[in-house]
Amino acid sequence: MFASKVLIPLGLALCSGLVLAKLPAPSDEAKAKAAEAAAKTAWSNKVADFQLCKSQDKVAGAYIAQQKKAAAPAAKPASGVPVCADPGPFAYIPPAPASAPAAAAAPAAAPPPAKKT
Repeated sequence: MFASKVLIPLGLALCSGLVLAKLPAPSDEAKAKAAEAAAKTAWSNKVADFQLCKSQDKVAGAYIAQQKKAAAPAAKPASGVPVCADPGPFAYIPPAPASAPAAAAAPAAAPPPAKKT
């Protein structure tokens, strides 16, 4: 009984060091995949917003038509409401590598030689 009360917590304490180990930094390929996944998620959100906007327009149009049939004064449509913008097909353009601009930087100009007097 005593052994199980002591050995189990001791074993857990020894294994906890493994849990605190630091993961290696992601590779450039993994970073590129993560960036593409983030871009695709952002595009999917834009598509969902577009579909929601179109369905709201459809419901509002049906409501206005129903009010016109009933000869009831319909509320004025809100002015300044943005038009539904179609995000188009998904197109991901990966960013240029960060090392290219640093290598292309021009070397600093050397100072002019000092005059001898």
